[in-house]
Amino acid sequence: MAFLADFFPGYFALVMATGIVSLGASALGFRSLAVGLFGVNVAAYAVLWGITLSRLAVYPRRLLADLSQYGRGPAFLTTVAGTCVLGSQFGLMTPWMGMARALWYLALGLWVILAYSFFSAVTVQDPKPTLERGIHGGWLVTVVATESLAVLGAIVAPSLPVPEHALFVALAAFLVGAMLYGVLISLILYRWFFFNMNAADVTPTYWINMGAVAITTLAGSRLLLAGDAWGFLREIRPFLLGATLLAWSAATWWIPLLAIVGVWRHGVMRVPLAYDPSYWSLVFPLGMYTTATLTLVGATGFGFLSFIPKGFVWIALASWTLTFAGMARAIVRGVQVWRVNGLKSVSRS
Repeated sequence: MAFLADFFPGYFALVMATGIVSLGASALGFRSLAVGLFGVNVAAYAVLWGITLSRLAVYPRRLLADLSQYGRGPAFLTTVAGTCVLGSQFGLMTPWMGMARALWYLALGLWVILAYSFFSAVTVQDPKPTLERGIHGGWLVTVVATESLAVLGAIVAPSLPVPEHALFVALAAFLVGAMLYGVLISLILYRWFFFNMNAADVTPTYWINMGAVAITTLAGSRLLLAGDAWGFLREIRPFLLGATLLAWSAATWWIPLLAIVGVWRHGVMRVPLAYDPSYWSLVFPLGMYTTATLTLVGATGFGFLSFIPKGFVWIALASWTLTFAGMARAIVRGVQVWRVNGLKSVSRS
């Protein structure tokens, strides 16, 4: 049961990554691939909820302790983002808009519980870690989760009796996410620029530095596209357009820097490439940048940017395939170890 006790709470990043790559593939016309990934995502979402609820039932104290940790606590918000990404798949790829709405309502409830539980816990916690030890890229999952509510809210709003209410919530989530990003990325850059960085510290979760503004771009683009459903969005279109372009530019700026740091980590410092659940936090930003840029083109008419998602989708697909293969290999090895240990226990008895 050690697997269940120590289960990584951020594993819903698998759902986030698979779902966003599926959406990007669907938008670019790779329908069969997108549908296949959709099926994988539904299964992964169900399995992860089964594991999470089992952990809550068997090890409730361990789960609650993780939620209050600086290291693992933010990862719980992947549950919110994963729910919204899956909801976006239902809303954009299937006729089951009712399922998309249900997942949005679920995500809203999860966000209120998990976000305020985590932020409250670290606020009253004593003693606190130093900034160098406490802050990391995983904290930006709080931004991703918040912006995911804006994305799915804008998708389901037209199917609701009063679209304006859902769009208001989506707009508020878009703004709150932007506020959180401004605060958190300042702390992260301060940690990067003014503290020593070991190769082991530069984990794949730092790709969320880019992914958080990529999903902000997607949220802004979705709100721009929803302008006909709520007149107020048309009135603030210049603001939304400027904020969305700012987010896309920030996401684009991050990509070369993160790639260079990754080469330094693995090529210069020789940190071996080995599967870890945190690598899904690298796949998600790559898929999100693809989908966000494609949606931005549709919302603004900037067709000259369309070459980016057409090329980037292959990078996202390659990274998903490698990470999924690494996960499958790790699962097989884990099962083999479990069987060997089980046989040893039987022979001893």
